[in-house]
Amino acid sequence: MKRLPPKLPKSHASEKSARGSLAPSRKAAKPGLKLHPKSSPAVSPRSTSKSSPRPSLRASSPSAPKTARKAAAFPPPESATKQSQLIALLRSVKGATMPQMMQLTGWLPHTVRGALSGSLRKRLGLNVRHSWEAGARVYRIVAAGEGGV
Repeated sequence: MKRLPPKLPKSHASEKSARGSLAPSRKAAKPGLKLHPKSSPAVSPRSTSKSSPRPSLRASSPSAPKTARKAAAFPPPESATKQSQLIALLRSVKGATMPQMMQLTGWLPHTVRGALSGSLRKRLGLNVRHSWEAGARVYRIVAAGEGGV
């Protein structure tokens, strides 16, 4: 003998007859809420009103001139990048040794050599030369046609 499914209480029975099944409705619960046909009705969209506003990342005084804020936020272009600082050091009369360039940039020796060869010589076309002075290799950016090794 087959077992019959249990009878549903009246509250569920009325839902079944109204919707045709006990599965959740594909229509939105709120009248103004539109859902994608394949989306789950159980997931509600984010509300547009925020309960606690995020802290502002902008300056506290909106009346402050933009140029003053911009000048304070960004250093001058000459010292903006490690590469530009390295170029300025290499253009000095004394030149730069490997430990000096490592201290300036915070890079390891292979990174400094890669920057000299790849970025400065190949990409920017600068004439980077080195010479031995007092037992240390000194790197310089020299004008085209000047000596060096």
